[in-house]
Amino acid sequence: MSRHGDSVHRLTGLRDAQPCWTHRPYGDTIQTAGTHGTRGLGGRRGSPRSQSVLEERDVRGGLEVPGDEMKINIRITTGAKKEMQGENLTIWTFFFLEGFSRYPKLEIVLFAFSLVMYLITLLGNSTLILVTVLESRLQTPMYLFLGNLSFMDICYTSASIPTLLVNLLSSQKTIVFSGCAVQMYLSLAMGSTECVLLAVMAYDRYVAICNSLRYPVIMNRQVCVQMAAVSWVTGCLTALLETTCALQIPLCGNLIDHFTCEILAVLKLACAHSLLMDVIMLVVSVLLLPIPMLLICISYVFILSTILRISSAEGRNKAFSTCGAHLTVVILYYGAALSMYLKPSSSSSQEVDKIISLLYGMLTPMLNPIIYSLRNKEVKDAMKKLLYRTHENL
Repeated sequence: MSRHGDSVHRLTGLRDAQPCWTHRPYGDTIQTAGTHGTRGLGGRRGSPRSQSVLEERDVRGGLEVPGDEMKINIRITTGAKKEMQGENLTIWTFFFLEGFSRYPKLEIVLFAFSLVMYLITLLGNSTLILVTVLESRLQTPMYLFLGNLSFMDICYTSASIPTLLVNLLSSQKTIVFSGCAVQMYLSLAMGSTECVLLAVMAYDRYVAICNSLRYPVIMNRQVCVQMAAVSWVTGCLTALLETTCALQIPLCGNLIDHFTCEILAVLKLACAHSLLMDVIMLVVSVLLLPIPMLLICISYVFILSTILRISSAEGRNKAFSTCGAHLTVVILYYGAALSMYLKPSSSSSQEVDKIISLLYGMLTPMLNPIIYSLRNKEVKDAMKKLLYRTHENL
């Protein structure tokens, strides 16, 4: 492990032991020799020795325990102890994010790489949203969904990448509990919403190609707004359920082997196996990954069948161009998502999971506006018009 990882390991002592922590002022805690049992986010009954109240006498030379002249070492952790009805409860107020600290020489390279990709993501998606709002020709269902997709990508990357950038340059790779909870929720909410929205966009393309004459009637603005709202509500509610349940599980440590508060990495710190959490994760993963992907595949089977019946080459090319951008985004997004959430937990190392998560969280949002703008003449024309207007105003 790198110097950062070693320092975290020395400070927390989480890997080789489960010590009992007693809170003292300013967030520092003390470790009593030979005590075990105080754990996790939800708390757990400690051993008989951990039930005693320690009295701090001299923080410079150690502590004295009444009745037992024992010196103990002071270590800084992020746990806060609360005593409730005779039980010791440790609530983690901070988490350490190990990230890529095992490879300190790569952190500067990763910082530059992540910063460039993040700025491209912000610029590309913001421009796409601006174009779809300002250009009257793009006030159609497809571009309404595309604007929502771009907004999700901005929120998704902004939930985790700024923290990653700070931690890549910092020796103290920490995040407060509330920040971790918000980060976990936003990542799950935006990712889940995007899964549903991609299926909605596939249905939109199906209606546009297979029922083109009825398309304005079927996909009117009210229906489009309702479908987008259903995507947001579904994603936000499932994310709230997962985040709430995950944060209720007692945790035996606060060293997250990831660069963000990713839910699977946090659950690896659980003191005990939670069947309820496993069931929730499985049900949500099936509802938001295989089922939308199946609907997308069915839509594209009908789309392909219709395109092949088009007699003119120009018509086929136009239809393929319309669907090609969406299909490319679907393959990139679902390929990374399926490899993360529907694989056996022991099939790859945590380092591979971090790399996949980094690509999943940065590459796809960055490529989305590029794919849609390069393969779509209407978007390119609208961008040129917007740039021309901006140049004239200057």
